[in-house]
Parts: sequence; C-alpha cells; structure tokens
Amino acid sequence: MDLGLEKYINPATIEKFIRIVFILIIGLSSIQMIAFMLRRSLRKQLSRQRMMLITRTVTYTGYTGLVLIVTRELNYDLTALFGAVGVMGIVIGVASQTSIGNIISGLFLVGEKSFEIGDVVRIGEKSGTVYSIDLLSIKIKTFDNLLIRIPNQTVISSELTNVTRFPIRRLDFQIGVAYKEDLRKVKSVLENVARNNPLCLEEPEPYILFQSFGDSSINITFGVWFEKTNYTAVKNSVFIEIKEAFDREGIEIPFPHVSIYAGEASKPISVKLNEVR
Repeated sequence: MDLGLEKYINPATIEKFIRIVFILIIGLSSIQMIAFMLRRSLRKQLSRQRMMLITRTVTYTGYTGLVLIVTRELNYDLTALFGAVGVMGIVIGVASQTSIGNIISGLFLVGEKSFEIGDVVRIGEKSGTVYSIDLLSIKIKTFDNLLIRIPNQTVISSELTNVTRFPIRRLDFQIGVAYKEDLRKVKSVLENVARNNPLCLEEPEPYILFQSFGDSSINITFGVWFEKTNYTAVKNSVFIEIKEAFDREGIEIPFPHVSIYAGEASKPISVKLNEVR
C-alpha cells in the first residue's frame, strides 16, 4: 500500500544522513585510537605533562576537523560560519579577558618547564602534588588528599618552589645547645648521626653551621642530604637519633628559662630558704 512517504523522505537525505553517521563513527573511533597509540608509544619517551599536551592537541584538532567535515556534508556555507565564529570570538574574548590571560600564562608555564605532573610544589601558601595541568589552571593534590585548583595567572605571578625537581635534596634541622657545651664535640656527634643513618647520603657531606648566639643557646643548622622519596623517614629517624645521641653524650638542649649565674659556666647560684619564726 502506498502511503505517499516518498513525498516526505528524500533518498538523497537518507543517504546523506547515513554518510554523516558513518563519518562520525569512523572519525571518533580514529581520534580515540590515535590518542591511545600516542599515549602508549610516548609513555617512556616523554614526561606525563608533555604526553598529555600532545594527546590533547591531537584530540582537539581531530574533533575540529571532524566538525568541519560534517558541516561540509550538510552543505553549510563555511564562509558565513567562519564569519559568525569570528564575531563570536571577539565577543567572547572581550567578555573573558581573565580566561585569555590564564591561557597565555599556561603557555608560559609549559615553556618554562618549572614543574611536571607528579612533582611536589609549593605555590604561595599552598603545597601538594601536581595532579593535572589544564588550559586555564593547574590542580594540585594536598598531602591531606584535597584537590586545589589554582589559575595559571596566579601560578605565574606567585613564588613557586619545586620540592622534588632534583633527585636529592637537603633537610635542615635547627638545633640549640647550651653555652657550656664543647662545640667540636657537638659537631662530631652530629656528623656521626648522619654517617650512621642509612638514609642519609655520604656525598654531599652533612651541612653543619654554627648559626648564632641565642638568648639561651648556641643555635646550629644541621643539614643532611637524602633521596627525595625518603623525606618523612629521614626527618623522623634523624630527629630521634639527634635526641638519643645528645642524651647519650650528655649534651644539653636548653629550653627558655631565666637563671642567675655567679660567673661559672652553667652553675647557678644556690639559694637557701630560711624559715622565719
């Protein structure tokens, strides 16, 4: 029975629809396949940051090309489309100057290579591991497992410290000893602490600096070198070993107090309390 559907369904339209669906399926599959192959082949050659940028550039370029192909299949006038996109771009650009600034700042950050995904960084008062580097911002995961988004403009205008950029780093301990102590002995004890700790490196040598004469102690900076992955273990173990070594050698770590001295080192004046009758 003829329902007259041929009046409403154009065979050419059906053919075009099928062709567009075929183009979308093949195009999307190809883009995903190329991105997957790039990630797999570049995993050992490039850093995670560069690999992410390359795959995203390929993906976005592929999507843009796919949209243009589909638009041409629909017989749209691309000249008018480009004109409309240009006008829209001007309007959006004026309305989103902050976003443009973040994009430009992001390009500078990528060019500087100050950090990569997985690095531990300190940006202003925020510290954590770089989780992702995006077009407008970077995201860092804090040590208590929070995700912080920081705009690229803020990153590029702030002081940035990359804690794990180099394979080894130095951890400094601020120590105070009593004025009566033999500083050569103190220096020797600290050197033995670093030498006997398996996590501390022999090269470079431990850093010992007699910093200043404080109100109640001689202040010393004691630095040990270690592999960056051992930060927590080194800090805890060296801290404990300094205290144990000082206790064993009878080296006093003073605390703030007020004493009256008769002139001899660390020997206070004896005071007798007489009962008044």
